[in-house]
Amino acid sequence: MPSQDELKMSLRDWRQAVRTPPAYRVGNSTLRIQTQFVTVIAVIGLVMLVVLYALTSSGRSKNRLTNNLVLHNEEFDHHHVVPTYPVSYNSTYPLTPPLKSRMGFKYRIAVISDLDTGSKSETEENTWISYFQKGFLTWNPISSSVSVQWDKGDPIVLKSNLAQGGRGMELSELIVFNGKLMTFDDRTGVIYEVDSNKLIPWVILPDGDGKVPKGFKMEWAAVKQRTLYVGGLGKEWTTSTGKLVNLNPQFIKIITTTGEITHIDWHENYNALRRTIGIEFPGYVIHEAVAWSEIHRKWFFLPRRSSKDRYDENEDETKGTNVILTANEQFTNIQVCLMCLLNLIAIGV
Repeated sequence: MPSQDELKMSLRDWRQAVRTPPAYRVGNSTLRIQTQFVTVIAVIGLVMLVVLYALTSSGRSKNRLTNNLVLHNEEFDHHHVVPTYPVSYNSTYPLTPPLKSRMGFKYRIAVISDLDTGSKSETEENTWISYFQKGFLTWNPISSSVSVQWDKGDPIVLKSNLAQGGRGMELSELIVFNGKLMTFDDRTGVIYEVDSNKLIPWVILPDGDGKVPKGFKMEWAAVKQRTLYVGGLGKEWTTSTGKLVNLNPQFIKIITTTGEITHIDWHENYNALRRTIGIEFPGYVIHEAVAWSEIHRKWFFLPRRSSKDRYDENEDETKGTNVILTANEQFTNIQVCLMCLLNLIAIGV
């Protein structure tokens, strides 16, 4: 049995050991871990991490790509605020420099197919296809003639596994934007980049105001002030017998080079265009060819079909047009040009 003095001595030694920081020997040196100092440093470091995370999260939220969000500078497009961005833009166009020869000027061109329900692959499961063909267009300014020569061989087959309602790859447009060749699926609302004969999905456009669980039926695209404008049929969505359902096809989408989407109601612009040629609802004008000219500062529309009568799906295919419509930025000055008159002028009648 230890004596009382020995027991007191042992307790003092134990308390001293607890209060004394542990020591570790590294080589010939003694490293003492100062627990209080380490604790203070750890707390300071934790506070700094929290502050840094808060700052970076705030920055990300300000720069996040969201629909209907206007950032940076602002411009106005017919009473609508349109976002503009001070980012770099690849303005290369055409992508292949034209060639000059004794036959005239030779341009590299490409076309893409919209097979509608025939786009579903017959050999691959859950795959939809489109045909992509390249060639050359030659313009002879002396004879005012144009000729097209296609590349030899079969067209390139482009494929995608994206579809909606069992349909996809119904590609309605082909355009160069920001130095890239883009194409548009009017079933899914997906915009693809055509890269080395393959398709890369870029953005998805929902119908109407962007809050509709359905892809936007894209029919035309144009580049204006380094932004991509994408539009639909331009007429009210109706039943097969012409009964009004919604105005979703009269929205357009404005897309920046970074992929931010703004949804704009353009129904007043579309209605102003058809009013110029004497058509009011339930009559209609269907648009599938639209371009913006930076030189003329005008929109150019080549309507596919129009009618003063109520829409009827059986009669619609007989409603072709022969007009060109031009409009200034505000759609306050709209001009009509009949293509039959242009033909008469061209042949000197």
